[in-house]
Amino acid sequence: MNQKPVFAVVGHPNKGKSSVVATLSQNDAIAIALEPGTTRAGQAYPLTVDGQELYTLVDTPGFQRPRRVLQWLEAHSLSASDHPETVRAFVLQHRGDDRFVDECELLAPITEGAGIIYVVDGSVPYSTEHEAEMTILRWTGRPSLALINSIGDDDYSDTWQSALGQFFQVVRKFDAVRAPFEQHLSLLRAFGQLEPDWEQPLEQATHLLSEQRRQRRQQAAQLIARALEDLMSWQEKRTLTLDQIAGTSDATLAETLRERWYQRQRKREQTLRVSIEHLYQHQRIQRQEAELEWASQHDLFSEDTRQHWAVSKKYLAGAGFGAGAVGGAGLDALTLGSSLGAGALIGGVLGAAGSYFYGDRLVLPALNIGPIKDGLKTASFGPVQDSQFGYVVLGRAVDHWWHISHRNHAGRDLLELEPADHHWLEQLGKASRREIQKAFDRCRKQRSLSHSQRQDLASAIEQAMAVYDDWRLNRA
Repeated sequence: MNQKPVFAVVGHPNKGKSSVVATLSQNDAIAIALEPGTTRAGQAYPLTVDGQELYTLVDTPGFQRPRRVLQWLEAHSLSASDHPETVRAFVLQHRGDDRFVDECELLAPITEGAGIIYVVDGSVPYSTEHEAEMTILRWTGRPSLALINSIGDDDYSDTWQSALGQFFQVVRKFDAVRAPFEQHLSLLRAFGQLEPDWEQPLEQATHLLSEQRRQRRQQAAQLIARALEDLMSWQEKRTLTLDQIAGTSDATLAETLRERWYQRQRKREQTLRVSIEHLYQHQRIQRQEAELEWASQHDLFSEDTRQHWAVSKKYLAGAGFGAGAVGGAGLDALTLGSSLGAGALIGGVLGAAGSYFYGDRLVLPALNIGPIKDGLKTASFGPVQDSQFGYVVLGRAVDHWWHISHRNHAGRDLLELEPADHHWLEQLGKASRREIQKAFDRCRKQRSLSHSQRQDLASAIEQAMAVYDDWRLNRA
């Protein structure tokens, strides 16, 4: 039975080892700091998918006295054939020696069978002081690869590539903070080629990680669909007794309901943000994003919000025609087709016209204050009647998803969500446009989506996510 692979991530202090571990283990709880010596003891971080452990990374302290260690090894070795045993003997003999605490911590997992990931900073010049480290690692006889993880702005990676190639079987450039997902899989495949016993487990790991990524996008689309249904159909209500009626004007009641509706919508959007982040195992993100802003008592969103996230009148007309035509098809069915498609045509025209004339501004939800009945008066605000609200929320949600899905777990910078500068949604296929508009139309009438309708909306959103992904990557 093949053992699960274990990788010891080693190198000089403060060269990005913990960042590599955080990214490859999908763990943003790992401490990453600029000061040397953040990692003082070896710490194992397994990566699991659906409860199945795929591999383990061991974050280790940096080398402190590699030349002294190498001197000891050379003094106690008789030939190249005993190099691995000599390294093991060094660890056993010096475990309690304060001079070599860090070296023993980083070499211990390697002597126990871990593969080696040696990390260097490609933004600083290569120095021969690293050769003692690399020689020690070569003595272990374990499969190894080297990663050039540039932390600063300068680039000495070509020099590093030449030097590292003399000691390691595989040398790769790998930016732990920005490396795309495919590079993660590439590293696993490379290790599978170095260690025959790990080839099958790592092939399975790449398959499961790819499938996990596909499922996460699907689940994110479902989360966005549920949030959109909730946000589009939400109605804020309040029932007043006779005593409350006497002390509350209609204007005051309207303002109270409007503010409660706004605050609830903001909170629901933030709940969606956190759900997407946790889905991708980002538990500690610091995020900065402009809240949904209300321009005035007559307009739902500010001009900036509409320009960045609302779709064009042309888009609304096309989506409205498609959704309205489907709704009008019911008339054709009732007349057994004798209307010759007139129902679909009328429904399409009305849907397109309604969407088109809403395109210039995002109007407020309806405010309804009922008459006094049985000593009570009921007032409600919502649901939103303008489908542009849904498109604004959808655009913001997909943009947030994109940043989270492409963010490595080594990232510690503030996530700043800037509005898009292009109506990317207009590249979405007609069928998906129609499904989204149909769902919005149903929600604003407070008609719950059936399971199949909710799935259709999620599928259309997933297509929108793919469109946005392509658009963002093409811009890079």
